[in-house]
Amino acid sequence: MKVASLMTAALVAGTSLASTSVLAQDAHEGREQVAPVQMQKLPDVPGKQAVVAVVSYAPGQSSAAHRHPGSVFAYVLEGEVVSQLDGQPPVTYKAGDSWYEPPRVAHLVSRNASLDRPAKLLAFLILDEGAKTKEPLSGK
Repeated sequence: MKVASLMTAALVAGTSLASTSVLAQDAHEGREQVAPVQMQKLPDVPGKQAVVAVVSYAPGQSSAAHRHPGSVFAYVLEGEVVSQLDGQPPVTYKAGDSWYEPPRVAHLVSRNASLDRPAKLLAFLILDEGAKTKEPLSGK
């Protein structure tokens, strides 16, 4: 893997650029898989970047509670994903469905709705340049 790809993968995984082994570790520890598709500075919005990634969940797999420092647009590519933002009920999204997450809102539930089929979503994030894509919720 090229150095630029490793740095992009680390950024998309929500880690510092110094921790590039996190994706392999996530797979081993049963976390969702995050595959970066593109990361681009936005010249018409100084200080911002867009990140596009595919998030894959094995059957029954979920993400730990977290928040994103920027806006997130999500689109289900395959299967069904249950998502719950703070103050809202959980919603099950099917392939072809999409949703928006405002910046810094707690994402309490993000999981594959199926125990026997995989699920996949496309995430598009707008972040400050150099920001992590995901921050764990402390104390939850």
